[in-house]
Amino acid sequence: MLEKFHHHINGHLSFLSSSRIAVAVSGGIDSMVLLYLFHQLKMDVCVLHCNFQLRGAVSDADEQFIQKQAKKYGIPFYSVRFDTNAYVEKYKTSTQIAARDLRYKWFEEQKDVLNFDYLCTAHHADDSLETFLINLSRGTGLQGLTGIPEVNNYIVRPLLLFSREEIQEFAIHNNILWREDSSNAETKYLRNKLRHDIIPKLKEINPALLNNFKRTVENLKGDAKLIENNIVKLRSDIFIEENDKIIIEIDKLKSLSPRLTYLFYLFADYGFTEPNEIEDILQSQSGKQLLSETHRLVKDRDSIIITPVDFQNKEEIYCIYEENSRLTTPINLSIDLVDHINTSNPCTVYVDKEKLKFPLKLRKWKNGDYFYPFGMQGKKKISKYFKDEKFSLPDKEQQWLLCNNNNEIIWVIGHRADNRYKVTEKTKQIIKIESVDA
Repeated sequence: MLEKFHHHINGHLSFLSSSRIAVAVSGGIDSMVLLYLFHQLKMDVCVLHCNFQLRGAVSDADEQFIQKQAKKYGIPFYSVRFDTNAYVEKYKTSTQIAARDLRYKWFEEQKDVLNFDYLCTAHHADDSLETFLINLSRGTGLQGLTGIPEVNNYIVRPLLLFSREEIQEFAIHNNILWREDSSNAETKYLRNKLRHDIIPKLKEINPALLNNFKRTVENLKGDAKLIENNIVKLRSDIFIEENDKIIIEIDKLKSLSPRLTYLFYLFADYGFTEPNEIEDILQSQSGKQLLSETHRLVKDRDSIIITPVDFQNKEEIYCIYEENSRLTTPINLSIDLVDHINTSNPCTVYVDKEKLKFPLKLRKWKNGDYFYPFGMQGKKKISKYFKDEKFSLPDKEQQWLLCNNNNEIIWVIGHRADNRYKVTEKTKQIIKIESVDA
């Protein structure tokens, strides 16, 4: 096993050889074997141990045992103690989820403190099979059937090619000591029930189960890569990026088959993992939207628009004082006194200085806003102007208005000025306002 492990590190995980590695060690047989293997290869490692304080003196004995073994190997040892039960009570979660959240948060913190490159855990082939069956029983897509990934960001699982049986035989043959966790024998947890009751029966029926599973996972990973490549190409064809928006024509989405499968893979990276909800949006009226933790998806006439969630409307007001000729936040705006008008463009307006009351205000629109569009008779609600100009919902929310001190709109920045502030024959001083961002 040592030779096979060494060959696997050199051939598939060669980046570990020149890296500083932290090994997550619980004291169980798997993590103690992993620590032994790294020690035999004389790799640059340290030990991280989490004491969840769930088994009283036994948990403390586990910690002391690992510390002793690390000292024997001459490997730095670091540990932490968690009040896991208090975490469970506070966040109303299960003990298993609490332990997982606590340990991975601590691992992340220690990565910066100890300056290691990778964290190695002792998950093996049987763990991956258990995860496969758990996901299968709960209902999952292709990603849930590819087992535990060998490399996931900075977390590496170099024992995945070994079975539990191989690890146990190696530990016994090399006199490797380990601690038994009594909770691993309890079958009230789904994983343990699979481990002790279901998988042994499956192996009895088919002794080649684990090897066949490994081959199946490799096939599924190939399928997943094929799908990913196709989705990346399709996104590049139909996802149009404009500034911080992504626009997709609905007709192009409706032409896809099988549509629900495509909708899942196209939008999952943005946090939208329920294709039926996206399908409902395609059939709904304009303005219908979905929110994920990171993005918002909106139907706008014949298109779908995706924007980051931080583009939602905010009650922000920025004041521009008379002595300030430049504004850089939230947009670049310049205000200058000039003696004549050059050819106007959407990014520039000229107004009568005497009609301005400082400080001017820069803000987003709100219900009830209206202005007198330049070149038109009478007033118009901003909401009606947006509709007529075919502004999408994200466009409306990102649009800035330049207002007088009394909140009258001077300029829908980058689009239309207000007729009340135009330069006339009676104007004595001309103000040029220009937006670089418009």
